[in-house]
Parts: sequence; structure tokens; C-alpha cells
Amino acid sequence: MKKHLIPSLILTIVFVVICSGLYPLLIAGISKFAPGGGKGETLLVNGKVVGYANIGQKFTLDKYFWSRPSAVGYNAAGSGGSNKGPSDSAYLKQVQANIDTFMVHNPTITKLDIPADMVTASGSGLDPDISVQGALVQVNRIAKVRNLAPEQVLALVNAHVEKPLLGLFGPAKINVLKLNIALDELKK
Repeated sequence: MKKHLIPSLILTIVFVVICSGLYPLLIAGISKFAPGGGKGETLLVNGKVVGYANIGQKFTLDKYFWSRPSAVGYNAAGSGGSNKGPSDSAYLKQVQANIDTFMVHNPTITKLDIPADMVTASGSGLDPDISVQGALVQVNRIAKVRNLAPEQVLALVNAHVEKPLLGLFGPAKINVLKLNIALDELKK
């Protein structure tokens, strides 16, 4: 028994040190090279914090690009999805309400033009990004409300497209808060 007990205790201690000490320190060190030094990317306008690049926010004014709907009301303390599926009648009613609202505010598009991310919540409920198509279907509304040429707004959208990681992993996307900050700066 002693023959197996001592090596198993040593192995346990080694893995506790590696998994509870060295690995977290390694990840914390790597995070220092990320935007915001591992604390998240804070976005400032005129020296004031307006939000964080990695947490979605609600935009409802027609002069801004809208974010994805949120199942948690954009509350970062309660991140999570709705856990409702396509066979849930309450979920289908909510998605239809989102489609109806989106179409009222974007009358130049058809129901088929609306990408899924504009009417369904993400898994976290806090997705800060929308698809490129999600931004493109809002260009005419924003151009009209802000008295801009649609080409100006389109150029801004194209300038804010974030390509997939290494050109392979994930879809192209647009951070809504960064795009809306740039939109406000465009008018200045």
C-alpha cells in the first residue's frame, strides 16, 4: 500500500501546483498582451467611459446601429441565454415581435433581408458584435435619420469589419459600440 500511496500523493501535489498555480499565472501573463491588459477594452469618448468593447449594449434610437437582442436585458451580472428553442411558442412570438419591430424601423428591407442575429439573442445575451449583413440592412435608416449619404455610412461599416481570426476562424463581424462611436464622430 505504501508503494502506491506515496507516488499518488506526490502526483496529486504536483498537479495541484500546476493546475492551481502555474497555469492560472501563465494565462494571467498572456492576458497582459490583450487589448486592455486583460481587464477588457474600455472605450472612451471625450475622456468618459462609454462602454466596453466586449459587452453588448442596447441601442434603440434610429440614428444608431442596433445590437443583437439580449435574453438578459444586457445585464452583464446575469449573462446567459434564454434556453428556449424553435419549438417554444413564447420564443417564436418574441422572435416575431423582434422581426416586426425591426421592419417598422427599417421599412426599405423585406423580412427575408433580416439576418438571424438581428432578431435572436446570443448564447450569452451580451454579444457586442453583429454580422456584416446585420449592419448593412441598417445603413439606409441611419443615413436617412442623420442626413448622410448612404455611401458614407456604408464606408464606415466597411471600415469597421473585423475579419475572422487568422482569416479562418469565425465569421466577419462588427462591434456595434465602436461603430456607433465612429458614427457620432463622423457628424462632427
